[in-house]
Amino acid sequence: MEGEKIMNKLTLLIVVLITGIVLAGCSGKNNISQNDYNQAYNELPATAEINENLPGMQQPEGDKVNPPSPGKKNETTPAAQPFKLGNELLMSKYHHLIEGKRVGLVTNQSGVTRQGASMIDVLARDQSIRLTALYGPEHGIDGNAQAGEYVESYIHPKLGIPVYSLYGNTRMPTEEMLRPVDVLVFDIQDIGARSYTYMSTLNYCLVAAQKYNKPVIVLDRPNPLGGNVVEGPVLEDRFKTFVGVDNLPMAHGMTAGELARFFNRKIGARLEVIAMEGYTRKMIYQDTGLPWVQTSPNIPDLDAVFGYMATGLGEGTGVFQADKFKWIGGKGIDSQKYAGLLNSAGLPGVTFVPENRGEAGGVRLKIRDYRSFNPAKTGIYALTCAHTLNNFAVPKSGQTVVMFDKIMGTDKIGQYLEQGLTPQQIEEKYAPALNRFKEERKKYLIYN
Repeated sequence: MEGEKIMNKLTLLIVVLITGIVLAGCSGKNNISQNDYNQAYNELPATAEINENLPGMQQPEGDKVNPPSPGKKNETTPAAQPFKLGNELLMSKYHHLIEGKRVGLVTNQSGVTRQGASMIDVLARDQSIRLTALYGPEHGIDGNAQAGEYVESYIHPKLGIPVYSLYGNTRMPTEEMLRPVDVLVFDIQDIGARSYTYMSTLNYCLVAAQKYNKPVIVLDRPNPLGGNVVEGPVLEDRFKTFVGVDNLPMAHGMTAGELARFFNRKIGARLEVIAMEGYTRKMIYQDTGLPWVQTSPNIPDLDAVFGYMATGLGEGTGVFQADKFKWIGGKGIDSQKYAGLLNSAGLPGVTFVPENRGEAGGVRLKIRDYRSFNPAKTGIYALTCAHTLNNFAVPKSGQTVVMFDKIMGTDKIGQYLEQGLTPQQIEEKYAPALNRFKEERKKYLIYN
């Protein structure tokens, strides 16, 4: 009976609105007053405002994605929407998720609106909530600490609230850190590489939130490399560390929201993803119209983002990156031969220019087509070709896993290099696991 009364009231409201619209269309004036509208709306019982109490409306099980994920056709959504970040939509369509709550924000300098406003400031000004704690990843909440540098917790000088470091005494929020908050909001820009630790922080936050019964809201942001570049060896369980927290390939082709859903398959936290609007998988960062905000000291621009995996895989080998991931080389490498090998490999979207740096020979990457460029594949080729020229010693894991294998997510790449396999043969070796991942990840994608 109660459901029938609610539907009757809703019908009344619709009739009042339609009548006003029709009259306005005939007379050129709007004949429905605000009082008429308010009266019809206020006659609805309070339960009508809660979707799950309306007949036929039930909340889906599992993670919540706002707006609906692909596969659920939304007839009211225009075919082409303007691009909007998850943080914009939180403050407009989904503000009810934080109203009246104590909010903890996991962020850094990259957590800004499209107008460049820090979400710290946006939430601090919001009178309907209380911003009670901030949490910073590697490099700190301002992004100035160097890679691997210990970051202290402190009290924010203007807001007077704790800024908890998740790259100091702990990398996972403790019960004490989460005590001041009712909901944890995550807003950090990623660069699309498994080893970049901001998404590891997201994973650890989900684990802590599940343990201490706190909901998590992820404000989604674009994957700068696009959503279709999925490449490299898939991380094996033995090699899970903070530079690889889950069974992902080097380039996963997922957004923060999609990764959160993927991570949560094993965690079970109360997760809401505020999806972007106007975003598709084929978009790279340049398509969003957003200015790039430096995410860490060595990622000042998009060339560094795209070059990160292409030049940064040689940890411990003597093959190193320089000039913010725009150059790769090492001692004992002939720059001309190196450039010749790489340019003859037919890698899409990039040209390699020979360039010495001191005693090291190497190449500078000239990315011609950011859409076709494949950073992880390029990195495998660059490392393999370097090994053919200077036969560097491959780092090996024993009781302690070396950083080279942590970055690779496996010790097999090192074995393949020692066996003298070509880049194409190495690709063939990791392809089966990569294809299995591609199939598995479909369940967690949000965008077409």
